[in-house]
Amino acid sequence: MKDLKQFNIPFVGLSEGNHDFNYTIDNEFFEYFNFDEFESANLEVTINFLKKTTLFELVFKVKGTVEVPCDVTTEMYHQKIKATLPLVVKFGPEFNDDNEEILILSYDAYQLNVAQYIYEMIVLAVPNKKVHPKVLDGTMESETLKKLKELEIKEENTAEEVDPRWDKLKNLLTEKKR
Repeated sequence: MKDLKQFNIPFVGLSEGNHDFNYTIDNEFFEYFNFDEFESANLEVTINFLKKTTLFELVFKVKGTVEVPCDVTTEMYHQKIKATLPLVVKFGPEFNDDNEEILILSYDAYQLNVAQYIYEMIVLAVPNKKVHPKVLDGTMESETLKKLKELEIKEENTAEEVDPRWDKLKNLLTEKKR
């Protein structure tokens, strides 16, 4: 993929109404953006493009998985991705993308490249903390988890060693609340 021409939507020739565009996203797409945090990607993107006389309404939807390392164990796993991004496109004297929900294209524009919006939607859909599902349900077996368990601070039962004066202070607090 030398460029992202396949993500150009030539809206000049489109009739008013709904139009759907579908894209399959893999690692090659992310290479264009110099983004290498995914080991592999298998994503389906659909864009519902509603053309009206003075503006366009786009709804981007992504569904699929990206292979990422777990932040706890560094084991690779497939993170499910599902996201939606609405975008309104209007026309004005010059291009302006300062607002994340409204894009203004110049009056002489004839196509819209949606690659950047797809990229941002996918990257932002990945959780900040990536945790392998087996870590969450407790079935993961790994050297990292064994070492973390070994180094875990264990609470010792120190009830017998508590200074009796602390008990008096605790009683003062409970009596005060009554």
